[in-house]
Amino acid sequence: SRAIKTNQDLLPETPWIHIFYNDFWGTLLTHSGSHKSYRPLCTLSFRINHAVGGMDPWGYHLVNVLLHAAVTGLFTNFSRILFGDGYWTLIAGLLFASHPIHTEAVAGIVGRADIGACLFFLLSLMCYVKHCSTRGSSPSTWGWILGTGLCAGCSMLWKEQGVTVLAISAVYDIFVFHRLKMHQIISALYKRKNLTLFFSIGLLTSWGAALLGVRLYWMGNKPPSFSNSDNPAADSDSFLTRTLTFFYLPTKNLWLLLCPDTLSFDWSMDAVPLLKAVSDWRNLHTVAFYAGLLLLAYFSLKGSSNERECDGKTVMNGKQNANGHSCHPEMEYKTLEVKSSFASKEENGLKKHENQKLQLPSTENIVILSLSLLIVPFVPATNLFFYVGFVIAERVLYVPSMGFCLLVTVGVRALYVKAQKRFLKNLVFCSTAALIVFYGLKTVVRNGDWQNEEMLYRSGIKVNPAKAWGNLGNVLKSQSKISEAESAYRNALYYRSNMADMLYNLGLLLQENSRFSEALHYYKLAIGSRPTLASAYLNTGIILMNQGKTEEARRTFVKCSEIPDENLKDPHAHKSSVTSCLYNLGKLFHEQGHYEEALTVYKEAIQKMPRQFAPQSLYNMMGEAYMRMSRLPEAEHWYVESLRSKSDHIPAHLTYGKLLALT
Repeated sequence: SRAIKTNQDLLPETPWIHIFYNDFWGTLLTHSGSHKSYRPLCTLSFRINHAVGGMDPWGYHLVNVLLHAAVTGLFTNFSRILFGDGYWTLIAGLLFASHPIHTEAVAGIVGRADIGACLFFLLSLMCYVKHCSTRGSSPSTWGWILGTGLCAGCSMLWKEQGVTVLAISAVYDIFVFHRLKMHQIISALYKRKNLTLFFSIGLLTSWGAALLGVRLYWMGNKPPSFSNSDNPAADSDSFLTRTLTFFYLPTKNLWLLLCPDTLSFDWSMDAVPLLKAVSDWRNLHTVAFYAGLLLLAYFSLKGSSNERECDGKTVMNGKQNANGHSCHPEMEYKTLEVKSSFASKEENGLKKHENQKLQLPSTENIVILSLSLLIVPFVPATNLFFYVGFVIAERVLYVPSMGFCLLVTVGVRALYVKAQKRFLKNLVFCSTAALIVFYGLKTVVRNGDWQNEEMLYRSGIKVNPAKAWGNLGNVLKSQSKISEAESAYRNALYYRSNMADMLYNLGLLLQENSRFSEALHYYKLAIGSRPTLASAYLNTGIILMNQGKTEEARRTFVKCSEIPDENLKDPHAHKSSVTSCLYNLGKLFHEQGHYEEALTVYKEAIQKMPRQFAPQSLYNMMGEAYMRMSRLPEAEHWYVESLRSKSDHIPAHLTYGKLLALT
């Protein structure tokens, strides 16, 4: 809603340059209430969608699906560098294409930020791969490093985590291209032949630091602030609770990648209960996760033993293996004939061979790269450096899932190679195929949940009942199912009684059904829960005014008009409510015959009015006040302004007609 439907940056009358000064939701990036999500290229893509097809969702979904297809193709191409031509590359690509965790990013339009970031993430990585293969042999290598930097910048402008591709590129260069082990890195510093390697790493580091510095400066050098419901652990006073919960959350995310059985559109509030004590059994999951991760990283960085793999067969020191095949010990895998599409003499400036033979990286090297691809892009979401506005977000796993898919593929390949019997090899292969099929079926089922809002929110009730019931209430209300909507709101409040938005929505529903006393009760509860909720003050004042309690109404409107918009999630909506409050306060003065006071209030409303506010009624009442004061030229001016802002505004036609008749 805020990213597209009410985002002023998508409208043609808004200068396109505003996109580069506002956050993802259309709020000025330096505003204290800004989410600080700076994704101008994603917003620009929405604007193009809006220019072509307006608010028709079909075009938006088409772009998302096409982007996902492009990312899948690039990822499969990158996997080919690691696994060569054959089944393993196909398996990696199919795992990524079918994984259910991608449903939110692809089926949810705002998830385009993650897909676009991943697209340029892979383009940047592929450019760096080309840079590595041409380094020291062709001048074009500097063009590839430039492409790496530009694509990394574009990835960050789609979504913040895109900048992490620079770290992944460094890991690729050290552990995959140069095949260094951890203990070899220090000694490699002193070798002249590695000078170009460390120069490239230095360029990546410098460019990454520059991008992060500019990003921090552009958002006002301040981190965003979030409500308690967005990230309850971050708001906890207990250091132990924060630590245990933040260490547990990556474990939960990995489980979603491994077994995406339970998915939800929202994991905020109490969807993941806080870990408040060491005795919580979920800490065992945390320990197992980090122990497994450290062991995997340790053995991969330490290096392999004498056992090597060649052409899918196991060999020991170059001797014949159990299957009767032999292989030279210096070759870990078969070499690939890489033709002019990747490393031709025209591109690389090589004159030795028409085709260049490349060794495939070892299992250990692929594991290191896979772990990096799984962990590094996820680091910004871990609350390690700054708090984020969510507990778990499935769309955030779109980029890290590439590392997961590579890890699964290399694990399956290792099992296949180790298996001595044909039956076991077939079992491994068939199990992998079954996994891909089940992932695909789950993706199809999950897409069904994203068909419409009602199905989506009903699917999230078991994970986040408070948020799901509340959103479902809004949908049922829009369908005129009033009693069901009221029941949904009350269910939401049963699970979380202090939700200001839900208290307000229930009050609004009751007000629209003439149950004013109950509505006032819930508006007051909403204000008590969130004293800055201007819309609750507005509707409270309107009810009081209609009940003849003019003094109470006046105090309510005045209090609303004095609420600042600092640190508010949606300052545009707040300004609209404040403007409406001032409009109603002016009407109150007008009805009491205090036309000067009414005009003063109307002028304040015009000053505070946001761009998206429909001003025709306000302008018409300005004209009415001037009319009553016999200041006819001013009255005519405001009547004309009212009709200019909305040509079919009937009250303005009537009042302007009266003025014309009078003159």
